Amino acid sequence: MTAKHQRKNRFWRRLRNTILGILLVIVLFSIYYHYSTRLSPPVIVDQSALKMVRENPSKDFYKIGNNWLKKNQYGLWEMYLEGSSFEMGVANGKLTKELIAKQEEAFVAQINTLIPSSSYLKFLKYFTGWFNRDIDEYIPQEYKEEIYGVSFSAADGYEYIGKKYDRMLNYHAAHDIGHALQSLMLVGCTSFGTNFNSTDSSLIIGRNFDFYINPAFSENKIVVFVHPDQGIDFMYVSWASMIGVVSGMNARGLTVTINAAKSDIPTSAKTPISILAREILQHAGNISEALAIAEKRETFVAESLLIASAEDHKAVIIEKSPNNLGVFEAQGDQLVCSNHFQSQVFQEDENNKAFKNESASVYRQSRCAQLMKQSGFIDAPVAASILRDHLGLDGKNIGIGNEKTMAQMISHHSVIFEPEKLKGWVSTQPYQLGEYLGYHLEDVLAKAPDYKGQIPSYDSSLTIEADAFLLSNTYLDYLQYKEEREEVKLLIKSKTIVPESELSHFISLNPEYYQGYVLSANYFYVIDDTSLSIQYYQTSLTKEMENTATAELVKARLEELLGESKN
Repeated sequence: MTAKHQRKNRFWRRLRNTILGILLVIVLFSIYYHYSTRLSPPVIVDQSALKMVRENPSKDFYKIGNNWLKKNQYGLWEMYLEGSSFEMGVANGKLTKELIAKQEEAFVAQINTLIPSSSYLKFLKYFTGWFNRDIDEYIPQEYKEEIYGVSFSAADGYEYIGKKYDRMLNYHAAHDIGHALQSLMLVGCTSFGTNFNSTDSSLIIGRNFDFYINPAFSENKIVVFVHPDQGIDFMYVSWASMIGVVSGMNARGLTVTINAAKSDIPTSAKTPISILAREILQHAGNISEALAIAEKRETFVAESLLIASAEDHKAVIIEKSPNNLGVFEAQGDQLVCSNHFQSQVFQEDENNKAFKNESASVYRQSRCAQLMKQSGFIDAPVAASILRDHLGLDGKNIGIGNEKTMAQMISHHSVIFEPEKLKGWVSTQPYQLGEYLGYHLEDVLAKAPDYKGQIPSYDSSLTIEADAFLLSNTYLDYLQYKEEREEVKLLIKSKTIVPESELSHFISLNPEYYQGYVLSANYFYVIDDTSLSIQYYQTSLTKEMENTATAELVKARLEELLGESKN
C-alpha cells in the first residue's frame, strides 16, 4: 500500500472516529438529559381517591363527597376542598376538569402568540425542562402530592409541552420565570394595609393582582375554601389547576399577598413564590411564623410578600430575593407595597435602585399613599374606591390603562381582607370594576361540608356595588380604544396605507395615554412618513410614560428621524 493510500485511510478512520465520537456524545447527553429532566411523581400508597366520581346536582354545581364547585350569579366560581393533600388535588382536578382545559388552552395560546416560531418553542420546551429539572426538590411533599392529584385531570393534547404532572408542576413557576425574563410588565401589582393596632378590629388589606395573560385566562376565577388534614383552614383566589397562592387569608386571621420585584435572570429553579405563599397561609398564624417559613425556603426570583396578622394587629412586608431577605415595617399605621423593595437590606441593591428609577412602581406607590391620606378612615368600600382609581398623582388624567395608576385595567382579581373579622371581598368582572362579593370565612367553612348549592356562599349584605365608571363614556371609549389598538398593530405589521384621520380617531379615544401616540408614530415610521412620525413621537413625550425604557426608545427614534430630515 502506498503512502498516499495510507494517509487517505488514516483520514477516513479519523473522520469515522470523530463522527462516532460526536454521535456518542449526543447519545450520552440525550440519555443524561432524559433522566436529569424527568420529574418523578410522588409515591401515593392509597390512591383510592382516584375512584371518586363527580356529581352534577344542578347547573354549574358539582360535588365529590363533601368537596364542591359552584358558579355564582356574578360569574365567580367558588370551591370547597377537604382531606389529605392527594385527596384535595384529585377532587380539585375532577371538579375543575373543564376549567383546567380552558386555562391551559388560554396559556398555551398566549405562548404561541408571543412565540410563533415552532422551532423556538421546541427549544423553550427543552430549556424549561432543563431549567426546572430540580424544581421538585424545592417543593414541599404535601404540595407535590396535591399537584399530582390535580394532574390526573389535566387536558390531553399537550404532551409536546410535557407530561401532565410535569406541566402542572412547571406552570406553578410560570409567574416567577415570566417576571424574571420580561421584568414583568404583565405584573405590576399594588397592595396596602392600614388601621394597624386599632381597638375596633378594623385592620384592612387591599390588593390588585395585575397579572395578565389574555382575556380568556381571567374568565374563570375561583374563590377556594380549604380544610386540609394538616395545617390551618384558609381561602384564596386562584384559577383552575393552581394550588399556589397569590392572594389569601387563613382562619387565624393571617393574610398573604405577593408582588413581583426586579430580579436577575435566574440560573436554576427553586421554590415558586406561590408555593411559598401557600405554605405560609396554611402553616403560619402570625408574622413571626410566616417569617420563619420564608427564611427556610429558597426562591429564584425577587418578590414582596405583604403579611397581615390579626394576632399582631398589623402588617409587614417580607422582601425576599434569591440571596437576601429583608422585612419592611411602617412607622405609622399604614403601608403600601408596589414592585420595589423598601427595607434597609435592599437600599443599596443595584437591581432595586434601577427599578425604582426606571419603572412605574414608585409613582404608583405614591398615588396609593396619596389616596389613602385623602380617604381618612378606610373601610371595605373605601378600600375598593382606592383599588379602582384610574388617575395619576393629584388626580391627573394620565391615560386609562397606564401602569402608573392603581387600576391598570389588567387585574386578574382584586381582594380586600379584614383579618381580625375574617372577612374577605373578591372582585367580579371586569378587573376590579365589578361588584366585590364579601365572604365570612368562618361561616363558609362551617357550612361547606353540607353545602347543597341552593344559597349563595357570599354574604349579599357585604356586597360592594360595581364602579359607576363602567357606565361612563370614558370607559366605553377605552373599550373601543383596546379594539382599535389591535387594528393599529396589524396596520404596522402590514404597512397598509390608511388616512391619518383613522389614527387621530384612535388617539382621541384615550387622548392622555402616551401609548396611542407612540403606536401612531410607529405606523407612520414604517410607511416612511417622517413628518407625521416625528410629530406623534414628540407629542408622546409630553404625556406620562410608564417607564424610562419606553421614553428612551422614543427619543432614540426621534434622534434618528430628525437626523434624516436634516439630510
